[in-house]
Amino acid sequence: MKVPETSRVLAPDEALGMPDLTRPLDQFELELGDPDYAANSAMQSLGSLSVTDRRNFYFLTLLYYAQGIPVGLTFGSIPFLLKERLSYSEIGIFTFASFPYSLKILWSPVVDAFYIPKFGRRQSWIVPIQIFSFILLLVLSKHVAYYIENAETKLVALTIMFGTLVFACATQDIAVDGWALTLLSKPALPYASTAQTIGINGGYFTSFTVFLALSSPEFANKYFRKTPIPDVGLVTLSGYLQWCAFVYFIATAAVIFLKHRDPVPSRLDQGQSVIGIYKSMISVLKLKNMRSLTMVHLLGKLAFQAAEAVTNLKLLEKGLSKEDLALVVLIDFPFEVIFGYYAARWSSGPQTLRPWLIAYVLRLIFASVSMSQVYFFPESGVSNWFLTYVIFVHTLGSFLATVQFVSITAFHTKIADPEIGGTYMTILNTLCNLGGQWPRVIVLAGVDWFTKAYCDVNGERCVTMEEKAACSALNGTCIVVRDGYYFMNFVCLGLGVFLFTTFIQKTMRRLQSLPTSAWRY
Repeated sequence: MKVPETSRVLAPDEALGMPDLTRPLDQFELELGDPDYAANSAMQSLGSLSVTDRRNFYFLTLLYYAQGIPVGLTFGSIPFLLKERLSYSEIGIFTFASFPYSLKILWSPVVDAFYIPKFGRRQSWIVPIQIFSFILLLVLSKHVAYYIENAETKLVALTIMFGTLVFACATQDIAVDGWALTLLSKPALPYASTAQTIGINGGYFTSFTVFLALSSPEFANKYFRKTPIPDVGLVTLSGYLQWCAFVYFIATAAVIFLKHRDPVPSRLDQGQSVIGIYKSMISVLKLKNMRSLTMVHLLGKLAFQAAEAVTNLKLLEKGLSKEDLALVVLIDFPFEVIFGYYAARWSSGPQTLRPWLIAYVLRLIFASVSMSQVYFFPESGVSNWFLTYVIFVHTLGSFLATVQFVSITAFHTKIADPEIGGTYMTILNTLCNLGGQWPRVIVLAGVDWFTKAYCDVNGERCVTMEEKAACSALNGTCIVVRDGYYFMNFVCLGLGVFLFTTFIQKTMRRLQSLPTSAWRY
């Protein structure tokens, strides 16, 4: 469908009614609590939804939770486990395992077009994919310990195994995102982003935060055991993967036995083929407004890459114990669920992207603050005051990231065409994910490239894990002359400030003012 040019005429920025983003956050919160603002919001409280909508909300949360499990492992826990054995550049190779999440746009039309009518349009994909994930998790549980212990020689195989798991997760995500647009009634539709936030964050933090905490022998001995047991945590990676497989089994049973068939949209009733959906996808990508949103997605997360991809690894390198880091992220976990709910409420009005814009500015500030944790790391050891500071920075940074995630997801839900819901949501989410993935390999490699260090025994370069091991074998110490972490942080922040002031802010203000018809082809 071609939208008439007159329906896409844009009002100038001063006519959009956009408030000044330089106002304090508490003033923003007061505005959100204003009765007139609330009256304009279409989002009801969860308790006021119908029984069916509430049941579907919890069901979607379960599916998104299952999806978050491999995401947390691949994006979080496995890189931390590999840090003891690999350099930053080598860890960057493993990040390719997360790329299927950013490339799912390539096969999303297939998921939208092919299905078994008697089984259900979305169930036809979710059930077999989750069964495959269940089997793969069981297989991984038998072999993952060996591959982690031999990461230097098994890195490619480890990347392929977890990349396959993420591929299955990404395919499930296409179907679930499309289903969410029709599973909830229109008044309850804003809760699709809430279910996604709570579910994916819950799965992510279970696989990252909770797993790292419970698998840490130091954490278990310090907080749970009266008699310490060396080198043994409360759970192992193999045991955790078996538990993850059980979660997939429960989620699959719920899809099979609890849900009715997903209705097929009218266009597909008329025989739209997979080729037709690919053409629709291309038409969507050609939209002028979609091109603008694409550029924001691809460039918008560049500012935070060094702070988010490297800071925790640097804290560990500086001497923060794993049990203290586990405590930090464990404290953060319940706040993520609470933040997700309220961020959805803030993003439900006519200015859906306002929280995203405010959080962007604050994340720029806290990316600088997070760098201070590394710079001022106490040489005498971690005190309670410094640990409290790390907890504060980590929690507030997670809050701002959650606000941005929920706000942009709510915007995606608002503009997506439910007729090709799986493909449309995948286009939007893929662009968003890709913006956080493509810079990460460069940033991780850049930390090594711009780090200047030498071994005090022989004066040789001492940056990679092999070089550090060679220096240690000579009873030497690596002397860091220049840490590439700070250089990459300043580069990312500088680019972020430039892009926000010259392009991102005015573009997002304009896009949120457009009618839904401006996002149809």
